Amino acid sequence: MTLESTADTVPVAAIVPALRTAFDRGVTRSLRWRIQQLTALKRMLEERSAELEDALFLDLGKNPTETQLTEVGIVLAEIDHTLANLRRWLRPRRVGVPLAIAPASASTLLEPLGVVLVIAPWNYPLQLLLAPVAGALAAGNAVLLKPSELAPATSALMAALVPEYLDPRAVAVVEGGVAETTELLAERFDHIFYTGNGTVGRIVMTAAAKHLTPVTLELGGKSPVYVDDTVDLAAAARRIVWGKFLNAGQTCVAPDYLLATRSVAAALTPHLVEAIGELYDGDPRSSSSYGRIVNDHHFSRLTGLLEGERLLTGGRSDARTRYLAPTVLGDVSRDAPVMQQEIFGPILPIVHVSGLDDAIDVIRAGDKPLALYAFTNSKTAARRILTETSSGAVGFGVPAAHLGVTGLPFGGVGESGMGHYHGRRSVETFSHEKAVLRKPLAPDTMRLIYPPYTERKDGFIRGLLRRLS
Repeated sequence: MTLESTADTVPVAAIVPALRTAFDRGVTRSLRWRIQQLTALKRMLEERSAELEDALFLDLGKNPTETQLTEVGIVLAEIDHTLANLRRWLRPRRVGVPLAIAPASASTLLEPLGVVLVIAPWNYPLQLLLAPVAGALAAGNAVLLKPSELAPATSALMAALVPEYLDPRAVAVVEGGVAETTELLAERFDHIFYTGNGTVGRIVMTAAAKHLTPVTLELGGKSPVYVDDTVDLAAAARRIVWGKFLNAGQTCVAPDYLLATRSVAAALTPHLVEAIGELYDGDPRSSSSYGRIVNDHHFSRLTGLLEGERLLTGGRSDARTRYLAPTVLGDVSRDAPVMQQEIFGPILPIVHVSGLDDAIDVIRAGDKPLALYAFTNSKTAARRILTETSSGAVGFGVPAAHLGVTGLPFGGVGESGMGHYHGRRSVETFSHEKAVLRKPLAPDTMRLIYPPYTERKDGFIRGLLRRLS
């Protein structure tokens, strides 16, 4: 049985069993099939690149170059890295055997889990859908893709292209909103991979618990950036502005707020203003490099966060086009509304701290962030930030770029998520590491520990255990 691209033509309740049948029949297990699917996925991204750029422009106002950099390019790099290493990653790993069990051999083997559900968000609707899918396919699973309904053009394009390029027996797309997602979560999967917010993450985890389904939750949080007086503030400002206002700030690993002493903040602010003008042609509103807020709800939420705050730059908005200028807020109170939620938009609050100790206290007082960034040339400060805080990742001297390093695991901790992926970690996430032990029947050394337990055997076993400890 092959599956259509949406639940409009095939009931959701029929899709998962069809995928499971394909998996149980071994359709997805061979290395050849996995390589074919990854190669086809790569071909889809390359051949339909213009259509993907158009869809992402319609959904988020993304510049085609930004689409290539942050969406298509990251997935292509993930696929290439996986294709180059997959055969090696799938080889059994030898494990040492204790003397008490010798002669024997032990190893671990990665085996696919079965049917995987990938639920993607709207902010990077291509990358955050297809990067985990690439890992699930590489691991030998059947996969059900659920693109975000808040990026409708990208969702519709995925529903059209995926069945054209990937094996429709084992890969399917379901479009829709809350109702369709709720229906999907009632089904039994072998792994659920969700990227989004903590509120929905809890719903996903609750639904998964009914079937004891393992989950990977890629959530968000308030990712801080700390700046001290040991760095080139103009260079730091350019990098902060790039990472913060990429995709109009709608990035889970964007710097959420900035921590600096009053003097550093005062010196940094004009460089931030200058960098915004430099990166967005002097006027972000007319710049083709600057995106738009995804929908009216988020636009209203973000403009509401500006009320009562001191604008250092930005703040201009247009509800009709959902434009919100790159905005920097000065001397923001730690209990201000903008500091109580993940901003997920082009607003950068500057919070004054007395120094590194105070900055670390602020970071530790909140939930563990998905990422933490620091601009410092002090080895002591860098060491303390690494050892005295907890976050999904740490970036020194650059925000967000760790996402593009295929050899690094990507994931959160605590409220910012659980589990990780990218590269080998993706294959491991979507696999079960099976333990395998082989012991020949002859010589039967097990006779030394078989009952009945005599005084002689007791002495032998106790002596053996002491030598092994």
